[in-house]
Amino acid sequence: MCEAGEDTPDGRVPEAILDSRSGFASRDPRFIWSQLRVTTEAMSHNEPDAPRPRLVRYEQARVLGGGSSINGQLANRGAPHDYDEWQQRGANGWRWETVLPYFKRVERDVDFDGPLHGTDGRIPVRRVFPDNWSDYAKAVAEAFKLAGYRYVPDQNGEFQDGYYPLTMSNLYDRRVSAAVGYLGPTVRQRDNLTIVTEAQVSGLLFEDTRCVGIRAVVRGRAQEFRANEVILCCGAIHSPAMLLRAGIGPVGHLREMGIEVRAARPGVGQRLMDHPSISVASFLKAHARKNPYSKRSLHLGMRFSSGVEGAPVGDMALTVSNKSAWHAIGDRIAVITLWVNKTFSETGQVRLSSTDWRQEPDVDFNLLSDHRDLVRLARGFRQIAALHDLPPLQAVTSDAFPASFTDKIRKVGTYNTKNAILTRIGATLMDGPASLRQFIIRGFIMEHAGLMQALQDDEALEAYIKRATVGVWHCSCSCRMGADNDPMAVTDQGGRVRGVHGLRVVDASIFPVVPCANTNFPTMMVAEKIADEMLRDEPATRPAHQTAMA
Repeated sequence: MCEAGEDTPDGRVPEAILDSRSGFASRDPRFIWSQLRVTTEAMSHNEPDAPRPRLVRYEQARVLGGGSSINGQLANRGAPHDYDEWQQRGANGWRWETVLPYFKRVERDVDFDGPLHGTDGRIPVRRVFPDNWSDYAKAVAEAFKLAGYRYVPDQNGEFQDGYYPLTMSNLYDRRVSAAVGYLGPTVRQRDNLTIVTEAQVSGLLFEDTRCVGIRAVVRGRAQEFRANEVILCCGAIHSPAMLLRAGIGPVGHLREMGIEVRAARPGVGQRLMDHPSISVASFLKAHARKNPYSKRSLHLGMRFSSGVEGAPVGDMALTVSNKSAWHAIGDRIAVITLWVNKTFSETGQVRLSSTDWRQEPDVDFNLLSDHRDLVRLARGFRQIAALHDLPPLQAVTSDAFPASFTDKIRKVGTYNTKNAILTRIGATLMDGPASLRQFIIRGFIMEHAGLMQALQDDEALEAYIKRATVGVWHCSCSCRMGADNDPMAVTDQGGRVRGVHGLRVVDASIFPVVPCANTNFPTMMVAEKIADEMLRDEPATRPAHQTAMA
């Protein structure tokens, strides 16, 4: 198994990764690819000469365990209708009844049992219940109640509208990543497992149409690894890029890049998806900042139904955080992040910018390409803004404003000593006179118009949302599973790449459509299910299967 980032063996997992708080590992340059720039604004692929929208950073994990080592540790599954749709789109064997056992196999739920929950999986699942929420989360929950929403104790129980304690892959207030859960000391002693870290894969090795291994640069030295089967786990941006450089993809693009076509698969890199999101932040009053029960800032979430034609139950979702970043200013800014849980925008794409494997690809998410997503975000934005006028939130917050994750915010959010000092100074000023706090918010935090200006008319709000909407690091669907007769299907129901042999993709890129969930647990479910299939397919008389994972 080859990993570009550093190893995290038991006893030497970096503190930033183990930390239960969101925003430490994901802002630490040691653990991320920080050079990737993407577009998020909607654009037409039919106008190739039109200028691209602005580029924004889109961090990806570079550490053993991938996204599970840096993400917000949310452990939800999505809705049963998500996986029934996978089956309908040609991923035979992936309906809800067939994936539920693998979700249960992943988890060890310490709060609930019963037919929907696993009890002995490698990844613990728990919740922080209302008694131990921050004062801010309790106030938001009270506002939800006043707005007519009901409390749902188990997010991973029956899929229904309401607010709930967020499920998380976390135990004793410590992160449990896929690497921590699956690659413990006992597993690492297996004869058939070799973990090679600080190894960046530069390409795939082929003999005719059979993939026979990978090329990698390991700590500066070029090496080759050969195997009976290669599994790509590079994520929904870099897995399709790897296929394209190997000559697997749309013929026109490959020829444009001067790459010999090995397998014509027009779906490679196409229909990239993420959940479009927007945020409303507010200044958190001093008495509401502390939480003695947990380091976690993400305690509370909600899903609700928009009523938009064609949208299922629970098509919108949000999370509530009493801390917007790891630093001192983040302690003073609470944020409600809203996203389209069931997005209809699926026209993003990944294309090569260069044949050089060291160069990041061109990535256009094309969020809000379906107008229904824009309509739902605008409605949800107004609903969240209205919550801030209710007494529970008035008691703990002030100065609500629209928040967007700009490059300016990302720069300040980089985890280092300089930013710790600068934000401590800024935080002290924010606790001063209201006029100074508002000046700091408008001049240094907010990118666009204030909340009232954004809400003044539908046109102004839609213009703001079109520009400020970003994804939530749930990139997926760029190497989709599909039926034999689907020309856009890149992989079959076992993750095998169509048109070649000996090559699978096993990551979020093979999702037929992004589920109503964070992609953390769905990705592990996919890995468990395909691993089972590989074991069933293994001939008993054949030597031990040699697999190279990249």
